[in-house]
Amino acid sequence: MTHPETARPLRADARRNRERLLEAALKAFSGTDSAAGVSLEGVARAAGVGIGTLYRHFPTREALIEEVYRAELARLCDAAPRLRAQLPPAEALRAWMDGYIDYMATKHGLAEALREVIAAGGQPFAQSRDLLVGAVSGLLGDGLRADVDPLDVLTALTGVSLAAGGPERREQAGRLLDLLVDGLRAR
Repeated sequence: MTHPETARPLRADARRNRERLLEAALKAFSGTDSAAGVSLEGVARAAGVGIGTLYRHFPTREALIEEVYRAELARLCDAAPRLRAQLPPAEALRAWMDGYIDYMATKHGLAEALREVIAAGGQPFAQSRDLLVGAVSGLLGDGLRADVDPLDVLTALTGVSLAAGGPERREQAGRLLDLLVDGLRAR
């Protein structure tokens, strides 16, 4: 697998193809109960590219799955500073928490596929915790409690996700996130 820090920048069309492949793979892997039933040819077709294009970007099935997961993680973590710049601290944190619940639902959908990656020797979660803690740390600011460990916030968010992360329980998840944010406001 090519590492982003050593790769040459992609041409605009290649970057678009890569993004379409990641979107199609995310839908395919998170929308099924069995990752084994997802064909790479189907992913390429859904992205509107040939199988050769898929293999140019992702030489193995595991490389594609791992990159789908990493792209979702990056999307979530990259949202933190943007939200912080656009919204008051408590609102930014709450908006990011909604994104975290979506991320966890995606991760749950990708669980079987990620097990394939791990079985093949990949380490998709190697940087997850540090990136997530960094995102939460950046969101805990003015008007929010300074004595809270960002890892505790992530643990609470994971609990909300496990208890009410499904689409049919989104309303309850929202109420639980509101309670969590309220508890994080400085007194």
